[in-house]
Amino acid sequence: MSLSTDTDHTLEDGSPPPWWHPGVVDTATDAEIREQTTQRLEKAMGTFGTAALNSMEEHLPWFRRMPPDQRSWIGLVAQAGIAAFVEWFKNNEETRPAIAGEVFGTAPRELLRAIKLHHTIDMIRVIIDVVETRLSELAAPGGEAQLREAILRYTRDVAFGAAQVYARAAETRAAWDARLEALVVNAVLRGEVDDGMHSWAAALGWTSKPVTVIAGFTPEDEEPEVTIDQMQIAARRARADVLAGVQGHRVIVIMGGDTDPLEAARPIAAKCGPGPVVVGPQVSDLYDSTRSAQAAVAGLRAAAGWPDAPRPVLATELLPERALDGDDDARHHLVENVYNPMLAAGAPLLDTLTTYLEQGSSLEATARLLFVHPNTVRYRLRRVTELTGLAPTDGRNAFTLRIALVLGRFQTR
Repeated sequence: MSLSTDTDHTLEDGSPPPWWHPGVVDTATDAEIREQTTQRLEKAMGTFGTAALNSMEEHLPWFRRMPPDQRSWIGLVAQAGIAAFVEWFKNNEETRPAIAGEVFGTAPRELLRAIKLHHTIDMIRVIIDVVETRLSELAAPGGEAQLREAILRYTRDVAFGAAQVYARAAETRAAWDARLEALVVNAVLRGEVDDGMHSWAAALGWTSKPVTVIAGFTPEDEEPEVTIDQMQIAARRARADVLAGVQGHRVIVIMGGDTDPLEAARPIAAKCGPGPVVVGPQVSDLYDSTRSAQAAVAGLRAAAGWPDAPRPVLATELLPERALDGDDDARHHLVENVYNPMLAAGAPLLDTLTTYLEQGSSLEATARLLFVHPNTVRYRLRRVTELTGLAPTDGRNAFTLRIALVLGRFQTR
């Protein structure tokens, strides 16, 4: 009985020989095919990089627009990737290749900033196409499927490696941006709004005008980074730009964009924790943002004096509470914009307002004490509203007017 020379390893009667075991000959054959394919890959390896660059030049418009030095670096990255693949294939694919170090480690940091992740994916696709078009030439006879499978496994790892590289770069950039953002917010609060601070804001892509500062409290049991991320998402939906910083239990938000400050602050307020949310006055640009920040923070401190304040609330609506809390800007505003216009209009106006407030907002009682007709009282109260924007007949406005009268008298004593 003799052995068959066919590759099915059978005797003449069709039975397998006693010494043959499935997989033994195939493994040896696979190893021989892999060795032959490796030799072909090593011989052709020098031309892969050039072929890949030529293909990228032909199919990738963004690659054609790159300066020569960056294209040269890409060529080195492609060559490193091909060399790493040949070495990995030669070693029988025993370990997962260190893609980030072997392939992307050859690229300088500047290249990572110049090439986006989708560009890297385009590069990988082009290199795969270049190899696959020469698959029959590179693979030893019977090794086409083996080489194709290896290419698919390797390029999968390359894709994951690229994602890891860009993810680490994004994390580093995000951490740096967060530090810059915190520095900008702190500089605005301290009043150190100089060219250096503007450089930090410019590095964050800030170009928005006008500017409003919002102050509130952080949500309970939530990380500061999560709070800021949620506010930035809410601001983008409202088509506003945001720089935010968390200081203890307080969150400060610098909001830019030509929108109504109170309306734009509503989605921000929804992301704040329990308590008041105060909106500072809108200012022209970042250079003047300290004024808005100081008003918002002062309003946040004084908001406890008005438990029923709306949320969010303008800092100007908290002027009486801020004045009572010792805010000099609020006191100055009430004197200059409320008391002094009435003083300039004449003593009868101040006397009428004072009497009206002391008489519990009674027209008839005020008219009797001043010996004037009630219509005269009505006229003078309308005049107060025209001069100050505050209606004495409104309870909240009457409170503000009363504080302004007291502060004005302090000034003139």
